[in-house]
Amino acid sequence: MDLDALRFADFSKLSTAVADWTAMATKLWELESDARGDLGGKAAKADWAGVNATVTREFIGKTAKEFADAATEATSIGNILRDTHGELVDYKARLNDAISRALEKNLTVVGTGDGGFTVTMNIHPDRAAKGHTVPEHTEEDATAFRDEVQRILQGATESDTTAAQALTMLVSQTPYGFTDAAYYDRDRAADAMKDADRIANLLKTKGDDMSPEEFDKLNKDLAKYKDDRLFQEKLATTIGPRGLLDFWADLADPSDGGTLQRSRHDQLGDFQRNLSLTLAGATQSDSPAMRTWENDMVKLGEERIQTRGSQVYGYQVMSNLMRSGDWDNRFLNDYGNALVATEKKMKLPANYWNGGLPPVPKMNFIGEDFGRDPMTGFMTALAASPNAATEFFNATQPTDNAQYILGDRQTFDDTPLNSKDGNSAREATGAALVAAATSVDPNDMTARPDDLTPEHRKVLDRSLKYLSERGDDFPPEMRDDMAKVLSAHSDVVHHSASTLSATDDPRLLDRQQLLEVSKQLSRDQNAYGMLNEAMNREMINDIYGDRPKDPKETLQRAGNTVGFLEEARYQALKTDKDDPTWEAKWLYHGFGGAANFIPVVGDIAQRGVDALAYQWQIDEQARIDQGFQEKNQDVFRLRENQLRTLSEEWAKANPGHSNDPYTLENEIDLAAVNGNKRAKGLAGTP
Repeated sequence: MDLDALRFADFSKLSTAVADWTAMATKLWELESDARGDLGGKAAKADWAGVNATVTREFIGKTAKEFADAATEATSIGNILRDTHGELVDYKARLNDAISRALEKNLTVVGTGDGGFTVTMNIHPDRAAKGHTVPEHTEEDATAFRDEVQRILQGATESDTTAAQALTMLVSQTPYGFTDAAYYDRDRAADAMKDADRIANLLKTKGDDMSPEEFDKLNKDLAKYKDDRLFQEKLATTIGPRGLLDFWADLADPSDGGTLQRSRHDQLGDFQRNLSLTLAGATQSDSPAMRTWENDMVKLGEERIQTRGSQVYGYQVMSNLMRSGDWDNRFLNDYGNALVATEKKMKLPANYWNGGLPPVPKMNFIGEDFGRDPMTGFMTALAASPNAATEFFNATQPTDNAQYILGDRQTFDDTPLNSKDGNSAREATGAALVAAATSVDPNDMTARPDDLTPEHRKVLDRSLKYLSERGDDFPPEMRDDMAKVLSAHSDVVHHSASTLSATDDPRLLDRQQLLEVSKQLSRDQNAYGMLNEAMNREMINDIYGDRPKDPKETLQRAGNTVGFLEEARYQALKTDKDDPTWEAKWLYHGFGGAANFIPVVGDIAQRGVDALAYQWQIDEQARIDQGFQEKNQDVFRLRENQLRTLSEEWAKANPGHSNDPYTLENEIDLAAVNGNKRAKGLAGTP
């Protein structure tokens, strides 16, 4: 900062700006409260339908959040301006105090016009008034005064510059909206950018040659700033896409003799996670610098990254740095589309990703897989961003992603040290599919599905098509995931399984595809249990909540769905009769992961669900105890307790009916037999 600019500065306008931004923030927080509590609250409670359910409510939700982001940004700007104003006023006072003290020793300071200054005598002794003696000073006094002025100007310059950088980065993160980055003072923002610059330079200049102590501090700093938007963007843009890829490839390759692989091997997973969180946060910025960063990273995917002992592809490196955090939806889809296009062009991903001279042994330190298959890390990131996942699995241009990922893609063993585990890429793909079809991150055990949209239904339809076409090659790793998908869509699954004939009803799923997928799920006890638990709940919910013209429809639909599910189970038993994968004893418990995806019912219906679940469990245990695994028994014999309980719940939900228990049970038994026969016809079973 220029000497005279600080010495004679008028900070009244800055003071006014602080007051204005503080007042603006206060008003915006009041509006945010109204938007969240009034507008958002009413939107959440409203019974939406049609276009309003998918467009208007989403618009209201985004609008309410924009008020919160606007209030946060205004508060951050006000805080940074307030701190900067206070610091600059203090530096001005310190400068003028130093000048006053220097005058007592006949010293003064003069700006040179180019941002510099010079210390000189205030009055030369030869020009002093007659009879007036000027104060004396030493050379040390002049040097001390010069150094003090220099420190003051440097401090003021840093305060002004870092404030400008922080404000610029804040407003550039969202050119068409508001950022949720929160800063309570200028120092915190300035420190974040300084540390980001220091860490980026450490990664670029030393890489895995850094000392274990430097690595420990680096890891600690990344954890400290994992939610800091300015730090994240500054670090990502300073190291740059290529610098980041070079660093991780070098760190993962042990052939250069670096000490970190040995001395800090157990900490590399935490470091990978912290770095991933940092990069994910950076992609949430819409600044021009980050847009360029993201575009360049996608372009680098096909490039080979040379290490001392090997070569790896950019996709392989980057995908391993995407395993944690909330990544920007646009970046995920751009990256994923490019990755699919590359794999389709190369045709044999297993050979392609296992290339190298030789390949880097392990690029992933989170979990068992080596990280050579880039689809694993990408799908892991996609699962944590349900909206991006929905867009990705529904995309048909530049390629049909669902057809390739769920149908055509060749996988390979990326966990050679464990021959009994599943395929990591398929595990990750299953999780991403769940997110795409349900709006829920399957790794977040507290999340519940939002209302399903036509886009979620589209994912369901497309996944049924491509997975059913695989027949008995259905990936075992994805059975429980598809069970979660069908559970979340249990209303249309029950509606389709219980329908009597194919019509143009838009709610209907393709019943042959549904039956084939249900069969594949039934080959796994947990997936089978999850699907049936969801259907039990849906049938009870239908009985208590639906109001058809003829109440008997809900009873008959329940029977038909039971028959449909039984045929799917029988088809699974036939497939696996020589190598059954189920345990000998039926497990009476809730099924893993089901609770997040099975729709909630009311209290009265829940009591019926509990009763039905218990009786169904008894039927399943009897199936095993009586050796029915390989016999196509009549459905009413295998599920008699379940069917009887359904008839009893129907009677409770319809107290004005004129049927006795015998006729109700007989009616649902017949419906189950008919549903079973209809499913056999769909499967082509005689």
